[in-house]
Amino acid sequence: MVQRVPNYCPQCGTAVEPRTFEGRERRYCPSCERFVFRNAAPCGGVAVVDGDAEALLLVERAVPPGDGEWAFPGGHLEADEPPSVGAARELEEETGVTVDPDDLLLADVRQLDPFDGKYVVSIRYAVARSTTSGVPEVGSDAETAEFVPVEEIRRGSRPLRPHVRPQLDAILDALRDS
Repeated sequence: MVQRVPNYCPQCGTAVEPRTFEGRERRYCPSCERFVFRNAAPCGGVAVVDGDAEALLLVERAVPPGDGEWAFPGGHLEADEPPSVGAARELEEETGVTVDPDDLLLADVRQLDPFDGKYVVSIRYAVARSTTSGVPEVGSDAETAEFVPVEEIRRGSRPLRPHVRPQLDAILDALRDS
């Protein structure tokens, strides 16, 4: 299994060829006699909500995809960690803010638009700022980390990653419903 369209078999290195299977065109290795399936990468992240839904912690990305755009802290999940644990780890790595994974509320799950042929499934959690500890500091992958007013996010006053505004209401609803 791979995340981008393969040209070669990840097992033996043979050039793969297109072949229809289960009604879809897939890549097939004639040497291994098997299909090479593509899978979306699972990513997890945390939206930290400050006050009475007044502001959310965002990071300005320092690396592609979306360098220079603002997003919720998050990133790729490791193979051996539950999504909430990975999301909490990403929050700490990118902002220095810590949270107990058991305090996270599932807010949104969606497949994001592909970037450079790679698909991502975003698992977004929400948590109240009062449940976290630490002061936002720039960490890995981030240029800036700060609380941004919700109304500023809604207006799009900053360049935002495409998934930020569509996830906003789900995040706020998750905290209201808890």
